[in-house]
Amino acid sequence: MSWILIRHGMTQGNLEKRYVGSRTDEPLCPEGILRLKQLSYPDVQCVYASPMKRCLETAGIIYPGLPVRIVPDFRECDFGAFEYKNYTELNGNADYQAWIDSGGTLPFPGGESREAFSARSVAAFRSLPPCGEKENRALIVHGGTIMAIMEAMASPKGSYYDFQVRNGLGYILENDGSYKALGF
Repeated sequence: MSWILIRHGMTQGNLEKRYVGSRTDEPLCPEGILRLKQLSYPDVQCVYASPMKRCLETAGIIYPGLPVRIVPDFRECDFGAFEYKNYTELNGNADYQAWIDSGGTLPFPGGESREAFSARSVAAFRSLPPCGEKENRALIVHGGTIMAIMEAMASPKGSYYDFQVRNGLGYILENDGSYKALGF
């Protein structure tokens, strides 16, 4: 059995390099939909997803006809005061600079810490019910959710930011922790 971890398709906020967190439930943009339709994905028997619109739309495009099991704790991080802002808008903001200088370990002002977000994401992953011994399972989630799960589960180990992934891409994670990037 393999876990297929896929980051949702591109949104307008992603195109504009914004922090699109749990407070913004935006749909996929036309470019994101087109890109997902151009790629091919491994066959799966079970699909789990974040409750965010961008993930549910992605699941419907990639795996039409399969029921999607929504996992509330797979929602994106709460970016607090940085929500839906980009680098240009945050440049010169003392809180943003402190967060950057911390390597992203400080909590987002008025939002969630990476530690709390990762703990939530990994706990949700570990609590998933089995689908069947020989079934592949897809997780249609957010980049941060994938980074948190991979940091906790992948072998060889890597740091959180080692597992960054572009929209529509992801990893195949085996039960023993071995993994490979989805190649298209």
